Amino acid sequence: MRTLLALISVLAPALSPASPIPIPADASWHMQLDGKLQTPDRQVYDIDLYDTPTQTITALKGGGRIVICYFSAGTWEDWRSDAASYPQEALGNELADWPGERWLDHRRDDVRQLLAKRLDLAAAKGCDGVDPDNVDGYSNDNGLDLTEEQQIDFNRWLAEQARSRNMNVGLKNAVELLPVLGEHFDFAINESCYRYKECDGYDHMRSQGKAIFIAEYRTFNDNLCSKAATSGFRLQYFKRSLKTVGIPCD
Repeated sequence: MRTLLALISVLAPALSPASPIPIPADASWHMQLDGKLQTPDRQVYDIDLYDTPTQTITALKGGGRIVICYFSAGTWEDWRSDAASYPQEALGNELADWPGERWLDHRRDDVRQLLAKRLDLAAAKGCDGVDPDNVDGYSNDNGLDLTEEQQIDFNRWLAEQARSRNMNVGLKNAVELLPVLGEHFDFAINESCYRYKECDGYDHMRSQGKAIFIAEYRTFNDNLCSKAATSGFRLQYFKRSLKTVGIPCD
């Protein structure tokens, strides 16, 4: 018995799941959430979890890309295949300018169980990481009375669930929560932090060697590129539709 236990202890590390592929802080990146997938020569791809077939993810990884899978964690979308599974009582206000999308009560156990299935899907498809969106519902007109404390609890839960499935997890926007959440996330994706003058909030996370991907929905701006380079951020300019290839600073 002692010999068997010793053998198991030796083999256990080899049999344990592999850690996710680290995302380099200086990685080039492509973000596309709609339309036929374009394939620019970029290291990291942020693409839709549901709309991207497994074989596409496999092919991207075979070509040396790191694949991040996007899904909305904080909202319900009426066009998703699992939309009917969410109870009506869990749905809050509609999102302005986003028809068919409503804030989601992430405090509910049944909602978290459904979101866990989304993470299972990401793991099954071979995603190296996830980009859970709309994780700042508490600061919006959500109709659910979500609080900052509840949002922090949910975001931490998301990070733990992703990591338990050996996937990287990114913090989307929610810059004001970085002081308490930065340690729980492996990278960050921000939309328009230069426009809203909040990019400095990422300085500590960047000092830890984590990738900070910034999307600006405006025309190319050399001055902002210089600021991003000084801070070590990866800035890129996109059309809001996210159907085409963005223009990176370098």
